[in-house]
Amino acid sequence: MDILEMARNSGMLVMLDGRIGREEYHSVSGSLQALQRFADALRDSLSLKANENSACRQHVVWL
Repeated sequence: MDILEMARNSGMLVMLDGRIGREEYHSVSGSLQALQRFADALRDSLSLKANENSACRQHVVWL
């Protein structure tokens, strides 16, 4: 999941401040509760990814 999408889904305001070439600059703001929801979503995303990697390693067959 895109980190800016995670911030929006958590109730934070994401604003595009500018673009220089291909680089984009954003500001993110919100309440403390929105920040907590974002942190929880990030933690859950990382935990899910770690579990997927662990499951993949368990299915590797050594020859």
